[in-house]
Amino acid sequence: MNRIIIICEGQTEREFCKTILSPYFSTLGIHIQAPLIRRSMGGIVKWEHLEKQINLHLKGDTTAYVTTLLDYYGLNEKHEFPEWEAAKTELDKSKRMEILENGMLDAVDKNYSYRFLPYIQLHEFEGLLFNDINVFYEQIPEKELKGTEELKDTFKEFKNPELINDNKETAPSTRLGRIILGYDKVVYGSLIAEAIGLEKLRKKSPRFNEWLSKIEQIVSPVT
Repeated sequence: MNRIIIICEGQTEREFCKTILSPYFSTLGIHIQAPLIRRSMGGIVKWEHLEKQINLHLKGDTTAYVTTLLDYYGLNEKHEFPEWEAAKTELDKSKRMEILENGMLDAVDKNYSYRFLPYIQLHEFEGLLFNDINVFYEQIPEKELKGTEELKDTFKEFKNPELINDNKETAPSTRLGRIILGYDKVVYGSLIAEAIGLEKLRKKSPRFNEWLSKIEQIVSPVT
């Protein structure tokens, strides 16, 4: 069985990998391992620390692929990611992610970089949850669904949930905190994602779908 290590920014992403991605990819003969970022045990860190972990995983198992599940939201110049200055001049956010991801790929050890699939979620993992409005009504008790107007407005404004913006007051997780009483990122992230289903998540989020498609193409171990 092929193995891919998904370095997760936090517990929400890790739980998503365990409950949604792992069962799906196991049917394709791909085993998913989802460690947290070691330096912080959850939360983005400077590139130098993440790069070290990536290289350690690549060197530690020469049959495994390594990828990342990081949010663009919260990432800034202090984290010193490769090509940050070039990326921030690009207005198209999808292309901006490509610049950052290519910078990450170029920065890791060249002897192992062919097994590295860098991925940054635009803008935030929680954006993927704004996929099917009916799921909110089906899965969240009525007394806890307190922000129905904001929920409706968000779905009306954003056909692609990846484009829900990264302003501190309008980021996906911030919106969910207002919409759902007692919102817990890990619990509700897994609950809503599972109710939506991976196929529907992919249809509305092109960059996320492209990332998973790359993982699907890993069909035989590297020797």
